[in-house]
Amino acid sequence: MTSCGEGCRVDAVITMDSKGQILLPKDIRDKAGLKPNDKLAVVGCEKDGEICCIMMIKAERLGDAVSKMLGPLLRDVIK
Repeated sequence: MTSCGEGCRVDAVITMDSKGQILLPKDIRDKAGLKPNDKLAVVGCEKDGEICCIMMIKAERLGDAVSKMLGPLLRDVIK
């Protein structure tokens, strides 16, 4: 597994099929506690007008994730 930062790493390389579908490997689904019918938010990071990074966050944790990412930015803006 290749590390890409604190708490982040590449766990798998997956292939998109001709219908645009992907399969998350079972070990990743298990580690993430994903079950059938769970909802995932797909977050795209854009650079120079193109999406360069795609993340998936459990929808139930989206509010916490946004707070953790935006909280420090908003504190700097308010100062």
